[in-house]
Amino acid sequence: MKSWTLLHDRIHKTLRKRRLAAKGDRLLVAVSGGQDSLCLLKLLLDLQPKWQWQLAVAHCDHDWATDAGIADRVTEIARSWDLPLHLKRAQGLPETEAAAREWRYRSLAEIAAEQDFSCIAVGHTQSDRAETLLYNLIRGAGADGLQALTWHRCLTPNIRLIRPLLEVTRSQTGEFCQEFQLPVWEDIVNDDLRYARNRLRAEIIPYLKEYLNPRVERNLAQTSELLRAEVEYLEAEAAKYLERALVVAENPALDRQILRSLPLALQRRSLRQFLRSSLPSSPVFEQIEAAIYLLSAPNKSKTSTFPGGVYLEVRGDLLILRRSPSVR
Repeated sequence: MKSWTLLHDRIHKTLRKRRLAAKGDRLLVAVSGGQDSLCLLKLLLDLQPKWQWQLAVAHCDHDWATDAGIADRVTEIARSWDLPLHLKRAQGLPETEAAAREWRYRSLAEIAAEQDFSCIAVGHTQSDRAETLLYNLIRGAGADGLQALTWHRCLTPNIRLIRPLLEVTRSQTGEFCQEFQLPVWEDIVNDDLRYARNRLRAEIIPYLKEYLNPRVERNLAQTSELLRAEVEYLEAEAAKYLERALVVAENPALDRQILRSLPLALQRRSLRQFLRSSLPSSPVFEQIEAAIYLLSAPNKSKTSTFPGGVYLEVRGDLLILRRSPSVR
């Protein structure tokens, strides 16, 4: 059996090229027991002598009936590879994708903070990136949602999440696990087509590959990568103009003349950033469009009331954010 493969070489170069990790980092590897996370753990363990990392395994146990036995399997893997294991077990976690994902990231950040790890590595692949783009597109997400699953992001000011496998497909991680005879846990939940992501993975993407484009995963992932850079630029530009438009007043307010002069893309982003700090959840498309209309609307025009009792009102050249008296 080969101890060094082309995939080892690719990940080694990816880590260096994209500056995902530094030599000597304390690196926490999230391991679910599935093929992608086991592939990642094996790759990082084999690369450890070159990078001198301090590696450890983290496992998040949802405590669902379908997860029975996974934590024990991951514990045995960590023991056999002589790696420290940090385990978090949920209590009463709702059996939904969104709840599980939010809890896992929060738990990983807690482990990293408690154990002084600066970096968390997760096993998202090019296939995951393609599925996420399609999933968010179908849900009506804008460019921000379509560029999800970036190479790295900050979970806290001191903890970074990295995704070294974003140029590796799920079929490639599967082949790697077979080659090294890794003890992959087959999660039966992945076969449940009631979950939208599972249907995308099992039916939609294979259909697209067969009938439209065999390289659909790679092309969708590349689209996500292109959007990532554009979103970063537009968000930074919108923040600059929002700072210029902000007016010091009793209530938060914006100079309509400054925002009116901007391209529509920057108007939307500036207003979304403005509203985001006052609404209980991120503003939706209809709320942002209502704010856009007010940039050129007559004096005293206003939006309907947003969640949290917030609304926008025109007063001369100002767009003022107000709160209904009943919800103060």
